[in-house]
Amino acid sequence: MFSRISEIKNQSDVDVLFLGSSHAYRGFDPRIFSKYGYNTFNMGSSAQSPLQTKVLINRYLDSLNPKLVIYEVFPATFSLDGVESSLDIVSNDRNDFYSLEMVLKINNIKTYNTFLYALIRDFLGLNESFTESIYKRNDKYVSGGFVENEIEFFKPFPFEKREVKIKDYQLESFLEIVKELEIRNIPVILVYAPISKVHYESYTNTDYFDSLMSSYSDYYNFNEIVYLNDSLHFSDSHHLNQSGVELFNKKLIEILNKK
Repeated sequence: MFSRISEIKNQSDVDVLFLGSSHAYRGFDPRIFSKYGYNTFNMGSSAQSPLQTKVLINRYLDSLNPKLVIYEVFPATFSLDGVESSLDIVSNDRNDFYSLEMVLKINNIKTYNTFLYALIRDFLGLNESFTESIYKRNDKYVSGGFVENEIEFFKPFPFEKREVKIKDYQLESFLEIVKELEIRNIPVILVYAPISKVHYESYTNTDYFDSLMSSYSDYYNFNEIVYLNDSLHFSDSHHLNQSGVELFNKKLIEILNKK
């Protein structure tokens, strides 16, 4: 995330801006889109819920000035308390009024502690000389905000059945994001990125989520659009490996070209 935020400073007037969780920064590869003539930037972050997406939009939408936003929407991110992603953003980005607003809304001791510590580091300039390695374990940071995972393969296992549940304050932030993009005349496409079949079929009310997302903007559930194999195209139950990323991205680009 530190590398991604650092790189934003040199980005402007992109064709496509990607938003969302780890399914975004591990799922939309700017190198593939570049081959088809799209200049993109990926502003996804780990467990990014609408609360954090709103902070990033407020900070960087003007400078990135995208022609199109593709917003990855995963049902689970709407049910999160937002703590994990808030720690990621507070630790790796500058802190301002938007950070404070997010921290107060989350109201969690972990976020308060991290926010205070981050403010001290910002004030003392302790992050100015920090350099993040592009390699972390099996991950490689790719310019444009993408993280490529060394090819791994998922071994499917049974999932317990569950319902999609949405927190009111997450939906409220989501609607504010969509409204802000509408006011700026920036079209937004909502995308449910592929997850493994065993994971996807564990949700008992996916129709509800599909219907909800479709009511706000153009929406594509790629679990119903592109065929992927759980054992061949995923590194775990809900993240694509590079083979899966290529198939997913090419299908998305095919849809973009038609539009």
